[in-house]
Amino acid sequence: MFPSSESLPLHGRTALVTGVSRRRGIGFAVALQFARLGADVFIHHFQPHDVRLPWGGDDLDAVRRELRDALAAGASFGDISADLRDAASGIVVIEAARALTGRLDILVCNHAQSGDDGSLLDMTPERLDAFWQTNARSTILLTREFAALHAPAPDAPDARPGERVERRGPFREPTGRVFWMTSGQIHGPMRGEVAYAASKAVLAGLTKTVAAELLDLGIVLNTIDPGPVNTGYLDPETTDRPLDEIEAWMQATPFGRYGEPADPARLIGWLATPEGAWVVGQVLTSDGGLGLG
Repeated sequence: MFPSSESLPLHGRTALVTGVSRRRGIGFAVALQFARLGADVFIHHFQPHDVRLPWGGDDLDAVRRELRDALAAGASFGDISADLRDAASGIVVIEAARALTGRLDILVCNHAQSGDDGSLLDMTPERLDAFWQTNARSTILLTREFAALHAPAPDAPDARPGERVERRGPFREPTGRVFWMTSGQIHGPMRGEVAYAASKAVLAGLTKTVAAELLDLGIVLNTIDPGPVNTGYLDPETTDRPLDEIEAWMQATPFGRYGEPADPARLIGWLATPEGAWVVGQVLTSDGGLGLG
């Protein structure tokens, strides 16, 4: 029996999700959603980042096992560890993901540096560079490598930087999907997280420019703001911040809870299917109305 395109709409598609090293993380939830939708799944992780944070790392073997168990029949799984602060790592990760099945259809840039942030008076060139390299520069470079897989051979090798790629469309369906992750800096202040907010604001601000360029290749880009999703950093025993005011605010919000990783994962999963193809170049907030509380 062949898989149903309705029950497994991502059958035959290969997805790369970065920043998947903890089962409580958004990246894991996205990879799990893709597996349940029938995709071949390749994940990137960098556990040294997690183990130095209060909420800690996870058992990577358990991460791999749970994702493999969720795969549709015949689907493949792979993974790689890489420090995305290294500018050369992007092409390595993209090529490893493509090697899983010989194609790469979906890229989710979920990785991010957390911790070691501060207020404006705490900023140093080194701190700002670390967040820029991890959260913004690597996302742009990964997207560049993904786009190159779908780009035609250049007709003019001596084309100048910035010249528009000749559109080969119209496209009956997207040739690829890219998802970036931003944060709440688009809705209000993020005190004590200047470096993180700066690096994420780059992605939100760049979305329409890159989305327009990718659309010439048939690739759809959207950026997701998942709102306050508790991945462990809002648990009293593993938090890195005072929770009294946050808890009082959260209880006054429409649903009275933080977001869960599955919440933005369901949105990304839907956007990656044919039904979500008409949503392009948007910065979408998935927060259950938390911003209205």
